Formats: sequence, structure tokens, C-alpha cells
Amino acid sequence: MKEKPNYYAIIPAEVRYSKALIPNAKLLYAEITALCNMNGKCTASTEYFCRLYEVSKVSVQKWLKNLEDNNHIRRVNKYKLHSKQIECRVITLVNVPSKEKLSDNTNINITNTNLTDSNKKALFKKPTLDEVKNYCILRKNNIEAESFIDFYESKNFMIGKNKMKDWKACVRTWESREKNNPKSNSKGMSKIHQHLQKNMNVKKKLLKQFENEIN
Repeated sequence: MKEKPNYYAIIPAEVRYSKALIPNAKLLYAEITALCNMNGKCTASTEYFCRLYEVSKVSVQKWLKNLEDNNHIRRVNKYKLHSKQIECRVITLVNVPSKEKLSDNTNINITNTNLTDSNKKALFKKPTLDEVKNYCILRKNNIEAESFIDFYESKNFMIGKNKMKDWKACVRTWESREKNNPKSNSKGMSKIHQHLQKNMNVKKKLLKQFENEIN
């Protein structure tokens, strides 16, 4: 078997993500680009690819046809002078992956990285007590920052089954509920405050039990 080419291969996005191409056809396309980079053109025979990938002639022909039918390569037979005998077959790429296109892909990757970094920065970050206090002062509402923090700390900053995305929006929700239901029961506590008070009572009970066990 001949030594395998060590030139770089290229699989552009239109080939890499094509649903019309079978996986081995994409691999063969990359091999063709490697041979073009090495020799300036691809004149490899079907037998060469059979030996290289240790597959049958039928398989290689199937891959080549798949690439040609989807307009990624062209196959042209060159004949001997004044003869109908085929001298060689030349495979050309329909859309040659150029350095300029590779540069464009690099720019796209950098942009995607920036977008990924932006998404990371946009992930929820738990507010500090001072941040909540200052926002409540700015909003001129009667929300207790300590109660707000304690309430959502007890829920691991979850709203239902979902992670909190915007704590300021939650503050505004509390504010709206307080305005609409300032006295929701005989003790004058909203449902949120009742839930918070219940959690605090449980914590106090457990703490007292722990202290009794130590003593």
C-alpha cells in the first residue's frame, strides 16, 4: 500500500453539515482536498481509494457518485492522444475551499465564542443583600430585603421548577402583590411572608433541638 498523504484536508460547512451526503462521502471529500493540496489536482484512481480505506470498488464509486450528484465534485476522464483509452481521471472540487473562506470561518468561530461568553455573563447571579436593599429603596416599596433573600435562599433561588432569571423582576412581583393584597390574613401577612415565616420557625425549632442535644 502507498504511503498515506500527510497534507491537510478541508471539509467546508456545506459538506460537513449536508444531510444529503453519507458520512463516508464526506470523508472521501476531505481526502480529495488533501490530494489537491499535495499535487495541485486529484488524479487518484478508484483502486487507490479502495486500498487506502480498505473497502470495495462499489463503495468508493457510491461515495464519489454521492458527492457528484450533490454538486461537490466533478469527474473528468482524460484520454490518450488520438485514442479512446482513458489515461487518467481528474477529480475537481466544484467550490474550492480557499484561504479567504477559511479566514471567514475563523471570524465566525470567534464571533460564536464571543456569543458564548455573553451567554455565560448573562447567567443568573444571586443578588447580595445590599443590592436588593438599594433596588427596593430605588423602587420606594415596602419590601424587606432580608425577607426576600431568606425566602429565595430557602428555595435555592428557584421559581417553581425553574431557576430564577431576573431577581429584580421578582422584587417587582413582590411589590405588585403587596399593593394588591396588603392584608391577606388576620395577621396582615402575605402568602409569601407566611411561607417565609414557616421556614424560619422550622429553622428555629431545629436550632433549639440541636442546642438541647449539645447541652
